[in-house]
Amino acid sequence: MLVHGDVRGREALVRLHSECLTGDAFGSRHCECGEQLSAALKAIAAEGRGVLVYLRGHEGRGIGLLAKLEAMKLQSEGLDTVEANLALGLPADARDYKVAADVLHDLQVRSARLLSNNPRKREALLRHGVEVSEQVPLLMPPHQENLPYLLTKRDRMDHYLPHLDAVVQRT
Repeated sequence: MLVHGDVRGREALVRLHSECLTGDAFGSRHCECGEQLSAALKAIAAEGRGVLVYLRGHEGRGIGLLAKLEAMKLQSEGLDTVEANLALGLPADARDYKVAADVLHDLQVRSARLLSNNPRKREALLRHGVEVSEQVPLLMPPHQENLPYLLTKRDRMDHYLPHLDAVVQRT
């Protein structure tokens, strides 16, 4: 967890970032995780206050690194990210955000402006007693390598990614 400024009270800028070794450390263009992490840190710094909760154990939407690599192989063979996880006998998304909510409670964050495109993160914080006053999108420009992945997130997992419409119309 990284905390910048006084985050106690209302409307702290918050990023719940799921661990992604391939994107965060190695700059994989299969996902947008590394770019989102960098953008979130810049937004928090510009805001002058905020929290980044880095969620270990969330690799591959909670399936772990080895299973994620197996799923990526299946994706290279034509399955989308949801289908690949299910083909491996794993859930499409196994992440739990209770620990993140607990961290925010400990920091006395009463409401968050959540840096996320994922409606499930918002729902989880609300379920665990953290008000979300705003969901602030982190819209990264898509790359040829991650466009199918992003479209799956938008179309099958309800992520807010409206900027993809223009990209799809051009292709």
